[in-house]
Amino acid sequence: MNTEIFKYTEAFEFESGQEIQDLEIGFHTYGRLNKAKDNVIWICHALTANADVFDWWKGLVGTGFLFNPEEHFIVCANILGSPYGTSNPLSINSVSGQPYYQAFPQFTIRDIVKAHQLLADHLQIDNIHILIGGSLGGQQAVEWAIIEPERVKNLILIATNARHSPWGIAFNESQRLAIATDRTFYANTPDGGQKGLKAARSIALLSYRGYKTYSITQQEESDDKTDDYRASTYQSYQGQKLVNRFNAYSYWYLTKTMDSHNVGRGRHGVEKALSLIKARTLVIGIHSDVLFPLEEQKYLFNHIPKSAFAELDSFYGHDGFLIETEALTNIITSFFKTDVKGKIIELQRTA
Repeated sequence: MNTEIFKYTEAFEFESGQEIQDLEIGFHTYGRLNKAKDNVIWICHALTANADVFDWWKGLVGTGFLFNPEEHFIVCANILGSPYGTSNPLSINSVSGQPYYQAFPQFTIRDIVKAHQLLADHLQIDNIHILIGGSLGGQQAVEWAIIEPERVKNLILIATNARHSPWGIAFNESQRLAIATDRTFYANTPDGGQKGLKAARSIALLSYRGYKTYSITQQEESDDKTDDYRASTYQSYQGQKLVNRFNAYSYWYLTKTMDSHNVGRGRHGVEKALSLIKARTLVIGIHSDVLFPLEEQKYLFNHIPKSAFAELDSFYGHDGFLIETEALTNIITSFFKTDVKGKIIELQRTA
């Protein structure tokens, strides 16, 4: 399915006050909006994903699965700064006629949500039945539910937080340091910083998985090896895999965007901001997640008024939200069968 493009004809102003002209937003829709306009499932994607949610969230979204286009109108928009159809550092600056590269305005999660709002208005979506996202997608979802509490009816936050932690910021800065060591990053060419991006992705993987994950999936079969380990080749392969589909400039900006996430900014604190959410909310944490630890999801649960909490025990770490689709289906199904206030959803844990 081809990515649709929404072109915004007015100047788009960022939270910083900077502007760009000719904002474009890439998006996918699946199914049809019903007459009551109450069947919208809006999915916010994570750091390096795209709007084709049928491709990267198989088992949760698609015909025959929980979020089914035969019943729902499913929307996923490519986020600001990402190279999959939305304005980003490699887009052409209409003023200079050249790509922005490092002249692209720095943006925040709130700027991403502002772009989503423009698209929702364009699609004539007044009410979002379910707004769902994991990781950076969850950061977008919680912001949107605060900004427009009447528009969002049900909110599902997976492996995310109310503000990005010093731990998470440190991981992101380490990745940017890796990119900065690649001198080609400053050459402002489309393939600039590729070696640095490969190293950055390798660093990120350590936060997405964990000790147990690597022990199971990358363990050597022989005690005789002294080089060319499975874990080593895995890191290199995954780094190159991202280089083949992404760019260092978008990655640099998006890690800074994640760092900017703090729902309390300008709202008299985080707890006050979370209290503004009116949506029935399900918060899901992953037991083995070292990047977004369970305490961050429990904090959301404790401070969002109508919320329920569920713990997913997966050895995949943070990436479990992309992989454990059967368990997520069971948790979300249970959520819609229960009174949510202060509810802890207890399910049989995955192996």
